[in-house]
Amino acid sequence: MSILETINLSKIYGKKEVTVEALKDINISINKGEFVAIVGPSGSGKSTMLHLIGGLERASSGTIKVNGIDISKLSDKDLAEYRRKEVGFVFQQYNLIPVLNVKENIELPLMIGNDYIDEAYIDELIDLLGITERKEHLPSQLSGGQQQRVAIGRSLATKPSIVLADEPTGNLDSKTTEKVMNLLKKSIKQFNQTLIVITHDNNIAKKADRIISIVDGEIQTLESKI
Repeated sequence: MSILETINLSKIYGKKEVTVEALKDINISINKGEFVAIVGPSGSGKSTMLHLIGGLERASSGTIKVNGIDISKLSDKDLAEYRRKEVGFVFQQYNLIPVLNVKENIELPLMIGNDYIDEAYIDELIDLLGITERKEHLPSQLSGGQQQRVAIGRSLATKPSIVLADEPTGNLDSKTTEKVMNLLKKSIKQFNQTLIVITHDNNIAKKADRIISIVDGEIQTLESKI
């Protein structure tokens, strides 16, 4: 079942004579529970595509449907609610709050929205990520790999439908990258969520169910690996 569909999705930056067409008529469909890797050279439009799907930017034209709802038609308020509840973000920079411990950083999206905190679920998440013994620690007391695990936990705290990861292991060594990606795949599978990862790392892309290649704002290949 399709959870995400884009129809003729385009994004243009700039005005009049000075414009850049970052995305050109992107048409994709991604199923619930699928792990998709988006690859392409720098400036190809990968991050722009992720930002549009995540509701961080608005498209110039086209449609983005998530769970059958066209998010491009949402008001700013409803789009913010979509970002908070339906999407989990994992970036190369961990963006943890220095004065909050591991557990508090993971629960932060729920605290911001004054949402109910499912303690059993949070504890399960922390255990799955292998940071139970670190949950009272501050970010400064953690390794880079541990901080990224916390960032992953935070992205999953609201039980989002889709997790978007932009070069999530860019600051990690190859051994830690392998561990973090395996944990991310495991958690996504356990909680039946959809994972979309932007990466330059072929080893990460090979872990995906499907690879989408973008060059100069256009899809070049849709390679199924199943």
